[in-house]
Amino acid sequence: MSRHIRGAVKRNRVKRRLREAYRATRAVAPGKVALVIVGRPGALAVGFETLMGEMRQALGAIPGLRQGE
Repeated sequence: MSRHIRGAVKRNRVKRRLREAYRATRAVAPGKVALVIVGRPGALAVGFETLMGEMRQALGAIPGLRQGE
């Protein structure tokens, strides 16, 4: 988690939001791939639906077989 997010409460909130957004969209992610997701301060500024949409789009752009295939 980026230390650019000041305050432990905010950093943990970003971690929880990103973790839940990934859980909701992990079917789009390719299988057997290691992912690194970097939390930035902007993750607190957008709505959760927007965050999930961006996560879905980013995971869909990774080449490879999807988990459901």
